Amino acid sequence: MSNEILTIGKRKTAVARAITRKGNGKVFINGKPVELYPIELLRNKVMEPLKILGDRANEIDIEIKVTGGGNTGQTDAARTAMAKGIVKYFSDDHELENTIRTYDRTMLVNDIRRKMPKKPMGSGARAKRQKSYR
Repeated sequence: MSNEILTIGKRKTAVARAITRKGNGKVFINGKPVELYPIELLRNKVMEPLKILGDRANEIDIEIKVTGGGNTGQTDAARTAMAKGIVKYFSDDHELENTIRTYDRTMLVNDIRRKMPKKPMGSGARAKRQKSYR
């Protein structure tokens, strides 16, 4: 186990950088404790990797900085960065990685889906201007 581990998580245009180090179970997102994360559903989503880790979560501190994207994109990016950091920190435990992977693969793999570009003659990627015959 090394001193500090830097991991990156991405979702849409959100990018999260997490630093995992030895500590006593504190998690900060953009300088604020994760318990103060504004939306309860997203707060629970961010905490999932720690719930899977169980009591060993009290051995590490995680500091996350997230930029870009919206609320959900930032949450997913932070969750991915956190899970990657946990797996790297406890690299001797391959069972932990398999548990996280079977629970939700997107915790360890960045979501590469992007918004389609807008096309001419329409208001979006697929929608077209309506045609009128009268």
